[in-house]
Amino acid sequence: MTISPLMQELAGYIAAARRKALPKPALETTKHHVLDTLAAMVSGAKLLPGRMAISYIKTLGGTREAMVVGSKFMTSAVNAALANGMLAHADETDDSHAPSLTHPGCGIVSAALAMAERGRCDGTAMLRAVALGYDVSARLSRSLQHVDFRRVGHLTHCFGPTFGAAAASAALARFNADQVRHVLSYTAQQASGLSTYMRDLDHIEKAFDFGGMAARNGVAAATMVAAGCTGVDDVFSGERNFFIAFDESRRIGRPPEPEIMVRGLGTTYEIVNTNIKRWSVGSPIQAPLDSLLELIRAERITADDVEQVVVRVSTSGANTVDNREMPDICMQHLCAVMLIDGIVTFESAHDEKRMKNREVLVLRSRIELVGDEELQRLTPERHGIVDIVLKNGRKLHHHTKAVRGTAQNPMTRAEVDEKCYHLLAPVLGKKRARVLCDTVWKLESIKDVRKLRPLLQS
Repeated sequence: MTISPLMQELAGYIAAARRKALPKPALETTKHHVLDTLAAMVSGAKLLPGRMAISYIKTLGGTREAMVVGSKFMTSAVNAALANGMLAHADETDDSHAPSLTHPGCGIVSAALAMAERGRCDGTAMLRAVALGYDVSARLSRSLQHVDFRRVGHLTHCFGPTFGAAAASAALARFNADQVRHVLSYTAQQASGLSTYMRDLDHIEKAFDFGGMAARNGVAAATMVAAGCTGVDDVFSGERNFFIAFDESRRIGRPPEPEIMVRGLGTTYEIVNTNIKRWSVGSPIQAPLDSLLELIRAERITADDVEQVVVRVSTSGANTVDNREMPDICMQHLCAVMLIDGIVTFESAHDEKRMKNREVLVLRSRIELVGDEELQRLTPERHGIVDIVLKNGRKLHHHTKAVRGTAQNPMTRAEVDEKCYHLLAPVLGKKRARVLCDTVWKLESIKDVRKLRPLLQS
């Protein structure tokens, strides 16, 4: 079979990525996202989805190739990727790439860590593989007409990161272009995902859908090829190819655009366009919390001053966070907590008992969430508008147009470090948390990624 130009370019790029230095801005941003995802894994190890993931993986055994973060357990790279991916999305702490509707870090960093341990790779190789994974993930999702693709029931959060995890794994396995093509074929066979995740009240299946499945499938594809398995040479073209199988044009009006897969490779690094969450809560809640904090600090208001609050976000965002049962993805609850405490911490965002607290419930009853079609049209930008009526009749208004931590308003290294240190310290202890942060900031000088093990294992 003739290999399409698209596949030749994509496979060649993935095969060469481990030898190509990242531009300084992309290198720095990649460190931000590696540390942010590792912190999400460590903090997630103590949450229910993380505990369930670790418990499950312990039953599987496996060759001691890679660690399960937050435990003393070693297992195969495939199993470790699954567990760590679930840990990374055990919460709403991990990063997100709004333009492609994906959470790339939980799947890609987990896969890259497992493969880097398996192959005793250095820190530079891991950083380059992670950045590559973000590039492939974002482009794959967009090529499927991601907004409408998700609307009809598919889950972009699975599709993109699965291919991103596979690309990162292939790069760390030092595959040539022929082997990369086979990895992509095995990955395509595993591509799946449904938007039913929103029915999961315990966040366990969601952790698998967003992080564990993508990481596992990407590593599985790479390790099968490493073991000598061969596959289809070009899964993206020819009869019954990937894009034909997932062509939803009859329902959404537009066919896939495979050419997006290679557009801007090597010049546009999607990790630079990926958001890091300032708050460990659902993405649609980020902007309103930014607005509330600004009003609290500027106007020196407290919960006792508030008569009514109206929060406006996109209609899709409102559907995701409207009066949800879990504290970290419930808009009304977290806005009430912010007004009462003056801040939202990791601990307060995960305090389920507080959802029944009388003071919180009384204030929550005065908070209205509105899905705004005008804000919907601005997506993937996540705007948030907060209007407050005080008991003395004053009216306050704040519109957050660029959430702190987004590509439009990025966090500094110091801010990322502070967020991650406070996630890590309660689990690892202050000293080890500090050492881990410092080590990631100089990851390119690490000769063997396995040196991270004593810092990440409980």
